[in-house]
Amino acid sequence: MISGRALHFVFKVADRTLTAKFYRDVLGMKVLRHEEFSEGCEAACNGPYANRWSKTMIGYGPEDTHFVVELTYNYGITHYEQGNDFLGLTVQSSESLKRAAAMNWPVKEQNGLKYVEAPGGYKFYIIDKPQPADKDPVVKVSLACSDIARSIAYWNGLLTLKIFEKTDKSVLLGFSDDQAKLELVDIGEPVNRAKAYGRIAFSCPFDQQPIIDQKMQEAKEKILTPLISLDTPGKATVRVIILADPDDHEICFVDDESFRQLSQVDPASDADLDKFIKSDKSRN
Repeated sequence: MISGRALHFVFKVADRTLTAKFYRDVLGMKVLRHEEFSEGCEAACNGPYANRWSKTMIGYGPEDTHFVVELTYNYGITHYEQGNDFLGLTVQSSESLKRAAAMNWPVKEQNGLKYVEAPGGYKFYIIDKPQPADKDPVVKVSLACSDIARSIAYWNGLLTLKIFEKTDKSVLLGFSDDQAKLELVDIGEPVNRAKAYGRIAFSCPFDQQPIIDQKMQEAKEKILTPLISLDTPGKATVRVIILADPDDHEICFVDDESFRQLSQVDPASDADLDKFIKSDKSRN
């Protein structure tokens, strides 16, 4: 059994200015840390790009206790083609709906659920109840799959996420009741990740990472990046392994011990993000 912790979902963003406005002013999230990199990531954290890039972690509270969003910005890339892979991220926050209305940010509805779209077309479903003070407002991330039985065998059977809910076309998975969940929905056709594809991240104890590696090798499942150490300038070095599920959704498992050091809230990050947005000449 893997002792996992749900950490974040990675979005590629092409417009940092409008994106920052959405997460701060519509969803009401806070910038937790901002990091700039001069060249591409060895584990393809920023996608298949070798250029300068930045990472902004943003959420409703510290990464130790909240599922957050990682905004990946590649300098000079102005558009990402969307596929059918990412279905939505669900948040409980009637306050977000009020802020969206006050800002004239479109609130749409699908199957009785209200949602707002982040720049780039990423959907955020909003449960119209007050934002909880005693738990993370982020409820779940929903991804498409093409064969629900195959996905369950992978996520529950191999990675040992527990099943919390299940229908013939969907499953709700997680490592524990108090964490954000992963929902997989069978869309009845191949999953197209296009160019905007993201990545879901979990942590696990350092000594469990080789176990994951071994399980994937024995099952002949995809390992995109074998165990590797990644440096962040001035911060903790972490070890990661990057996997791909049956529909090629990317999965990162980082060692929990080092990640807790790396992910401490940086009070200067909010101002840093604004500074780098202002000095960005790549969009001119």
